[in-house]
Amino acid sequence: MKKIFLLIAAAFGLVLSDAAAQKRPGYINPSQEFNTQGIDPLRFGIRAGVNVADWEGETMQSVQDLVEMTNGSVSQQMRTGFHIGGFVAIPVAPGFEIEPGLLYSQKGTVLTGKIPMEQLDFLNANVTITNKAEYIDLPVLAKVYIGEGFHIFAGPQVSYLVSNKVKTEAGALGFNALNQEFDIKSSLREVDMAVTGGLGYRFGSGFNISAGYDYGLNSIDKNGSFDTFNRVVKASVGYTF
Repeated sequence: MKKIFLLIAAAFGLVLSDAAAQKRPGYINPSQEFNTQGIDPLRFGIRAGVNVADWEGETMQSVQDLVEMTNGSVSQQMRTGFHIGGFVAIPVAPGFEIEPGLLYSQKGTVLTGKIPMEQLDFLNANVTITNKAEYIDLPVLAKVYIGEGFHIFAGPQVSYLVSNKVKTEAGALGFNALNQEFDIKSSLREVDMAVTGGLGYRFGSGFNISAGYDYGLNSIDKNGSFDTFNRVVKASVGYTF
């Protein structure tokens, strides 16, 4: 995760240098290229960033009920992960592109708990259960440019489940008493359908930033015993060659 945050920090440095470049005489931004030369050529790009993932549905409603029953001794958190991959920008008309992509993406959720007894608070006993879902995402985005480099995007996404494990950690007084992983991939659906959308900005240098949201459409449970869906917020940096 440190490498991802360093990448984002470096990206903002490039933003500042690109903004300075735009003030120099002779600079041509992407929207000016559209206006003077017609449609851009096909271009390839790379993208990486941070995921903040969660589940929504029956499972999470049960968690909320458990939180209330235990007076906050059990809590639910979003899982922080990352995504990385590439894409192809296919111009269709001036200011409009179709962008298929291929990304490795981490999703899931996190539950934490502690002993609900004030007399035992000194033990600092806690349990953390993390669902570590790893997907290959294949989004196909329609991207519309508005103004100088600013764009909005949306489209369908198909995701293939590569791995899904539950990690259980428990400890007290600063010592780990339990640290185990269980493979639950066989009980979950291998293919997840979603819609994704967001907004971004592409600079004349090819550097781009974006923020988006993945909204899962089908339950991740393979047997249909509960309805639970993936939800993911993404923040990305990338480069279009």
